[in-house]
Amino acid sequence: MKWLIGSIILIVVVLIAASVDFFIGRYVHEKKTRHSSYPVRNGHLQLITSGPDLFSNYFDDLYKAESSIHVLFYIVKNDRFSELFFEILIDQARKGIKVRLLLDWFGSREVSKKLIKKARSAGVEVTFCHRPRLPFFFFSLQQRNHRKVTIIDGKIGYVGGFNVGKEYIDLDPVLSPWRDYHLRIKGEGIFDLQSEFLMDWEQATGNSHLEDHSLFPPLEKGPMPHRFFPTRGIDAEEEILRLINQAEKRIFIGTPYFIPPEKLVEGLMQAIQRGISVSILVPNKSDHPIVKEASLHYLRKLLGAGGTVYQYEDGFFHAKVILIDGRICDIGTANFDYRSFKLNYEINCFIYNQDFIEETERIVQEDINLSSKLSVEDLADPPFSFRLKGWAGMLLKSFL
Repeated sequence: MKWLIGSIILIVVVLIAASVDFFIGRYVHEKKTRHSSYPVRNGHLQLITSGPDLFSNYFDDLYKAESSIHVLFYIVKNDRFSELFFEILIDQARKGIKVRLLLDWFGSREVSKKLIKKARSAGVEVTFCHRPRLPFFFFSLQQRNHRKVTIIDGKIGYVGGFNVGKEYIDLDPVLSPWRDYHLRIKGEGIFDLQSEFLMDWEQATGNSHLEDHSLFPPLEKGPMPHRFFPTRGIDAEEEILRLINQAEKRIFIGTPYFIPPEKLVEGLMQAIQRGISVSILVPNKSDHPIVKEASLHYLRKLLGAGGTVYQYEDGFFHAKVILIDGRICDIGTANFDYRSFKLNYEINCFIYNQDFIEETERIVQEDINLSSKLSVEDLADPPFSFRLKGWAGMLLKSFL
């Protein structure tokens, strides 16, 4: 009995210490974190939704690089496709191209040490970011750099939802086909994308390259106005709430994980009350335990208020997209959940070009056509095991 009481006391003390660490750590982070703000730029944007199509273009651009390759991924797996990715970077570094690869410590923890050693020996600068650190170990353990960004020669950029691994090119039998949205970008905005990468690189390594003018070549304007919106666990909630409050006719949100902070839930509920059409698209399949179950609490509320919810049935839906009134399109790395809004480093792109938005709306409609429409009745009486996972998800919603 003494052993049991002692164990319970120890667990309670650890939980209290972790909670204090987390909340004080986040408070300190919010106070000292710099805010990035970029103007509207003009360029060329291409939306790619298939992994094989994306990486065909992506690898071709990497092979054509002439001076520099800067890459940041949240996840690089330990599989044959990830080895191919490393091999391309190694080949380019051996040709004299400056290659910098920044990986999230947690998301890319499976990458083989042997492969990293080989890349470094070839001249690739490989660094892991967001390692846990004192004094707020538990808080820093929860933070992720969730960005997926590439800048080639300071002229071509990629940003979006795809990571590097076999599931992203439809080779996972459970999650295939993988549906995601990724942007290939040229034009003025690459200056901002490069700046953000170099700030992340400096934070991880202590080395600044922001004054290296060779990394910022002259850039031509294009026909598509857009604005990059980077976040570091702050600002995102308020910015998305502003978009929701500006809506006059319709709001569409596509996301793999729908566990939003209460401010955004309230904003969507108020939008419905104003007569605005609010539609949510989420996957039916799940790639994480209890996340789907936790999302049902919020989806049930929106359905009850008059919103529309679709579940994607043709594989796994991992895209992050928001459409407002057919005049603003948001595509990037942030999910519609606590982690992306309040913990992760993310970067999204707000796009204002009508042709691009219409094309995105067409693609979204294709995804809706491959989805089932949920009703209040569908979520009214889930099995007890489902409810139990949902309760656990609600308790852990800040960390999912």
